Amino acid sequence: MSRVFLYILDSFGIGGAPDAKKYGNEGANTFVHIAEATNLNLPNLASLGLGLAAEAAAGKNPLAPASLKGQWGYAEEISNGKDTPSGHWEIAGVPVLFDWGYFPNIIPAFPKSFTDELIRQTKLPGILGNKHASGTVIIEELGMEHMASGKPIVYTSADSVIQIAAHEETFGLQHLYDVCKIARELSYELNIGRVIARPFVGTNPTNFTRTGNRKDYTVLPPSPTLLDVLTKAGRDVITIGKIGDIYAHSGTGREVKASGNAALFDATLKEMPGLRDGGFLMTNFVDFDMLFGHRRDPAGYAKALEYFDRRLPEAMALLRDGDLMILTADHGNDPTWKGAEHTRECIPVLSYANSMKPGSFGRRKTFADIGQTIASHLGIPPLGTGTSWL
Repeated sequence: MSRVFLYILDSFGIGGAPDAKKYGNEGANTFVHIAEATNLNLPNLASLGLGLAAEAAAGKNPLAPASLKGQWGYAEEISNGKDTPSGHWEIAGVPVLFDWGYFPNIIPAFPKSFTDELIRQTKLPGILGNKHASGTVIIEELGMEHMASGKPIVYTSADSVIQIAAHEETFGLQHLYDVCKIARELSYELNIGRVIARPFVGTNPTNFTRTGNRKDYTVLPPSPTLLDVLTKAGRDVITIGKIGDIYAHSGTGREVKASGNAALFDATLKEMPGLRDGGFLMTNFVDFDMLFGHRRDPAGYAKALEYFDRRLPEAMALLRDGDLMILTADHGNDPTWKGAEHTRECIPVLSYANSMKPGSFGRRKTFADIGQTIASHLGIPPLGTGTSWL
């Protein structure tokens, strides 16, 4: 048997989504706009076909020519929305073809019935925020009042999400999780995809910092994903980072926690040798999205990409004959775009195996082709959606 390693560069879109205009993102291109704003150097990703995928998707290749080692393509999203669950679930063979619930960009953003019941069930003195906001900005704005009042900061965005921020020490981490669990239950009838606990520490707005103890409370995918199918087949499944939260811990095997791209890469390298034959390992590298995309920081995003690129040969060196490595993304988040939200884009799909014949598998009409290809490589029955390029 062989193994598959799937690495998600969270938010690393390459533009060109045919329905970008519908989402207000016509012209968004995370990769190309970062390259145009910085002196981006990604020789290892270039050798896997990143620049060629970007050119095929949106007409621009900002990277220097490289000798091709892998096979490349790009994928369009058919799921509704441009959020994390939609992208991830579609990659795993379950596109989101229903409409998520969203909150209007007004103040207050949440229905009074929801906030009243949340306050009643949690016995909170009230809530702060109740609007669309950037997570870092709203903590600076309301963190001191939160610490003094004991009222958590509850906010949302253009995604189908409720985010609840609270101080780990004055409010308590478990207290925050308990509040989020209740919010999760109350939000099912609103068809909200995720409730996210956003703990932070610090003493004042100049040093408030969000911690690695974030936790996502996500609805279950509407049907079995690649991970569920592999788990049911008795295959070894290892998920690193926030994968467990994204899939509501369904089929996610042994979950390995790590905070930050460096720690995520270290954990990935540590786990790769022990993955059993026929197994599947999946890592989500969250910093691209959380620290740089949403904060509209192209320079920081570029440095994170170059760090990932430098370390990529370490992962490639651990592949055995028959193993397959795939690098992709779950959505876009152009750090040069207006606002602070995800952007609707195509994603790169880069693959590598020992002795692989370089080339292109071209445009993929759904992210689900990734999951279907993994299923084919691992010799399990086909998933319900997608076409393998093998």
